[in-house]
Amino acid sequence: MSEVSHQLPADPISAVGVVTSPSKAPDGYYVVAQTTDGSDADLWKDGLFKSKVTCYLCFTRKTGSDVVVDIKLIDIKDVLPEGFTLVKETIDTKETAMRKRRLCVKISPRVTAETVVYDIQIVAKSKYHLVNYTCVGDINNMGLWYRMGDLPPHQSSQKTCCTTTTDTPPSPASRKTMSRPDLDHQGSGSYTTTALDDVPFVISEKFYDSPKEVSPFLSFFFPSFPFLPFPFLQTE
Repeated sequence: MSEVSHQLPADPISAVGVVTSPSKAPDGYYVVAQTTDGSDADLWKDGLFKSKVTCYLCFTRKTGSDVVVDIKLIDIKDVLPEGFTLVKETIDTKETAMRKRRLCVKISPRVTAETVVYDIQIVAKSKYHLVNYTCVGDINNMGLWYRMGDLPPHQSSQKTCCTTTTDTPPSPASRKTMSRPDLDHQGSGSYTTTALDDVPFVISEKFYDSPKEVSPFLSFFFPSFPFLPFPFLQTE
């Protein structure tokens, strides 16, 4: 049984590749240089003859817009599965990544992904099984295994602002002061005040039922009001 940790990694895998040497992996990439039992995890080696060419699987968990959601191993003559991308060349030398089989990965936008790949391990013997891992296939008498897991829901940083309304009437201080409409704005765009701007206008209740005629002279200064604010200014 493998000693691989049963704890799910914090971040999912965002890219998978192959390099010719563990020392040539890009920054932020983890190289699967050994199998779970400590053997060399070279994907190119031949069981009968020693080769100068070596290839190692690598991957990264760098946070980006995409994540890996599936991995497949197919034969050279097999058709590339729909939605998958072929890992055709090594990252460092652009040489053929594998000689007997082909590695394919499926990439998905992070915001739409639900189940993703969190870890990849290589097992020396196919009879070994890893808990919580799925076997992708065999290559050079080694088993390629990966672990899937649910991706936490994408959380937006945007905040929704809520506006609360109330039925409480505005205070007198918040009410707009009444003034002559024709003096609100002059040609220069400035506001012109009058001596009565801050005086609240209240109509006496005794004038509600039988309004009297307003003096034409005073109507010129108060065109918007049918009644005068001061009863003593009414005309008979």
